[in-house]
Amino acid sequence: MGNERKELQSVKRIVIKVGTSTIAHSNGLINIYRMEHLARMLSDIKNRGYEVVLVSSGAIGVGAQRMNLKERPRDIKGKQAAAAVGQVVLMNMYQKFFQEYNYQVAQILVTKQVETDKFMKQNARNTFDALLKHHIIPIVNENDTIATDEIIFGDNDTLSAVVATLVKADLLVLLSDIDGLYSDDPKLNPEAVLLSRVEKIDANVQSIAKDSSTKLGTGGMITKIKAAEIATAKGIHVVLANGSRNEALEEILEGKNLGTLFVGRKDA
Repeated sequence: MGNERKELQSVKRIVIKVGTSTIAHSNGLINIYRMEHLARMLSDIKNRGYEVVLVSSGAIGVGAQRMNLKERPRDIKGKQAAAAVGQVVLMNMYQKFFQEYNYQVAQILVTKQVETDKFMKQNARNTFDALLKHHIIPIVNENDTIATDEIIFGDNDTLSAVVATLVKADLLVLLSDIDGLYSDDPKLNPEAVLLSRVEKIDANVQSIAKDSSTKLGTGGMITKIKAAEIATAKGIHVVLANGSRNEALEEILEGKNLGTLFVGRKDA
């Protein structure tokens, strides 16, 4: 793989979103090996001078397991209760792993109003800026315990794009359990090819996402395309890649053709 993504060579502020499948096993238990490596990888990236914000899924699944539930809750109050339990577990684990590399983490729980309330938006931005200035790693999740509609943002894909625009990131990396955006559903069409680069999210790209049967967490390819659309409209580059590969983020920052790059709009 050559060094072909020159747009990524000058990024400094990065938002990384990890899906439930990246940090937890299918039974809801923490994937300790993957989570520990994630902390080591992000700490090393910070050592290299990058600013890092982590958006982490997994609270509801982990909480459901800790509550000895047979399956992930489907009703809102059940999800909220599981999130309240699981968020504590997640943050304890993140703090433990990041402290091994001399980095402190901070928890930020975001509600939908951060998009629409200008005072809340500015306060959130000030908090992020202060944490990053002090080399602290913000770990973000939706405030599921007080959400009254649905778990609104959609498996944190949309949330990660909102956070990326809020902190004026240069790059948003969506780490999930899929290699990227394909020309067609690879499970149904063996001739489908991985799209390495998407210059513009048009009707064709959106139709590929709608036709995909891939289900990731509570979202899917549609939520990832929506996230990419939000971020690229603000000039932020987005990479969708498989988070099961330990070197994925390092290779992305090296400019290698891993996953799908959605190019941020130059006129943003």
